Amino acid sequence: LDLKAVVATDGRAAAQVYPANYWLSLMEIPKGDMSDKDVLLETKACYSCHQVGDLATREISKNLGSYTSSLDAWDHHVTMGPNGPGMSANFKRMGAQRKAYADWTDRIAAGAYPKAPPRPAGLERNLVISMWDWALPTSRRTDVAATDERTPTMNANGLVYGSIQSSDIIAVLDPRENAATEIKVPSGAPPIDTDTPASPFWRDEKIWQRSADPRSVTMDSHGRVWVTARIRAPQQQPAFCKDGSINKFAKYFPIPGPSARQIEVYDPKTRQFTTIDSCFAADHNHFDDKGSIVFGQNNAIGWVDTVAFDKTHDAQASQGWCPAVLDTNGDGTITEWTEPKEPIDPKKDHRIEFGCYGDAINPIDGSLWCSGIGVRDTKLVRIELGGNPPQTCKAEVYVPPPDKMPLPGSGGVAIDSNGLVWQNWRGAHQMLSFDRRKCKVLNGPNATGQQCPEGWTVYTKPGPTFQGGPDYSSTDMLYMTEIDRDNTLGLGKDVVLSGDVNADSFFVVMPQGGQMTTLTLRVPYPLGFAARAASGRIDDPNAGWKGRGFWSSYSMYTPWHQEGGKGTRPKVVKFQVRPTPLAK
Repeated sequence: LDLKAVVATDGRAAAQVYPANYWLSLMEIPKGDMSDKDVLLETKACYSCHQVGDLATREISKNLGSYTSSLDAWDHHVTMGPNGPGMSANFKRMGAQRKAYADWTDRIAAGAYPKAPPRPAGLERNLVISMWDWALPTSRRTDVAATDERTPTMNANGLVYGSIQSSDIIAVLDPRENAATEIKVPSGAPPIDTDTPASPFWRDEKIWQRSADPRSVTMDSHGRVWVTARIRAPQQQPAFCKDGSINKFAKYFPIPGPSARQIEVYDPKTRQFTTIDSCFAADHNHFDDKGSIVFGQNNAIGWVDTVAFDKTHDAQASQGWCPAVLDTNGDGTITEWTEPKEPIDPKKDHRIEFGCYGDAINPIDGSLWCSGIGVRDTKLVRIELGGNPPQTCKAEVYVPPPDKMPLPGSGGVAIDSNGLVWQNWRGAHQMLSFDRRKCKVLNGPNATGQQCPEGWTVYTKPGPTFQGGPDYSSTDMLYMTEIDRDNTLGLGKDVVLSGDVNADSFFVVMPQGGQMTTLTLRVPYPLGFAARAASGRIDDPNAGWKGRGFWSSYSMYTPWHQEGGKGTRPKVVKFQVRPTPLAK
């Protein structure tokens, strides 16, 4: 490679390579009808799709045309592109306070720039990054599967797969050949996003029109690739899911639909897809040690027994689901319950509403844990299936005490090899651990969330805040949480990683010397790394750091916001930590 380094001529030139969160720290939280916390939450709602503070958002593009004011340009800008209606609605909710965005870009245009982020230090300097282009320049949102997470040596040196939501494809990387290809995901569902606003980048091209809408991907012990996708219209819910069915799960807790996504299985050996119609809306998922794949959805957690399905190909007989019913009468079993909007009756149990965007399986006792996605969601839910689900399903709910949760908004959840639960918070720049073993109250009428403050521990990610804002007003956002139980990264076992989607980095919490320490693993270039899911793999357990890798991807909805602009493709990234900065 013929690489040339250029010394920045001044502070503003140097700041062009700072991550988005530092540029956003120039924005002041505007005062008005909406509280400071609500303004922060509305702003962070944008992060789920793209960074705020990158070049595409901090500068008003000339191809937007001419407007009477910067605020007028902002009001027009947020209506454009395939997600224009959603962005515009979010922006308008801030009312007059939205002018803070115009003031922010005006100050930057006049020469303002942020302070410099700290340089990597200590173990952060040992990071090795390899990356490859994959998918399409219009491809939004990728999840990654490199192995069976239960056996990280499976598929050693093999293909890496990514579900590409907007393009109806699975992206495939062959790291040995440095070659990327695509597999079309079949679908019987009607197309969506067929009529979207014009984009300043793509004009009238319908870049997000799709049918399969694949989102989450994982790999089983046979090397098959499981992807959540639309195989039918959401309203075409099978009869066995609904009230009136003889299906035991539907009789216990019917799921009338609509169901946004179902399940497809790709077999690399035959190059064929198999579809599985599910009652629950399949999204993020994990395999348990018995071969069932577990999915979360709103108000239920579902699973497919893949061993049973392989034998029968009977979707109905192979799947099940449970609601979250608390043992509020304290008798140890779930019987008659009150509904979520009804008051708790100490003589009955009580069902709760909950989100399960992120799900995890406790390796110690097999319990299932759920974290929601709502910007004001605060729940961590545990569901124990028991020996005869759904009748034996039993739930617990935990909520951090207010002093450990200054800004709500749950995100991902993961569990280490000792059963310690980790949950990141999207509102604040925090990672929380929860140790259920410390809880004195597990059931009864008071076990409705705040019964175990002693179980929570907070780890705060260092980083910038909104200008003049309080400590909780971070410009970061942690999206999902992963546990590296098998030292695939090179930092040891049970290392916790959460992708900071506005800071081109992973926030890491790791055991070291009998204590927990934190560090940041940043992708320095190209700018725009926004991690969602990840997959750790061991290619050669005897090859030291070179035989291991932790895989993730650039996963913004807008790859044209990455460094390089329009035409830039998403990237799949392999992280490795070597013993010293110069280790070979």
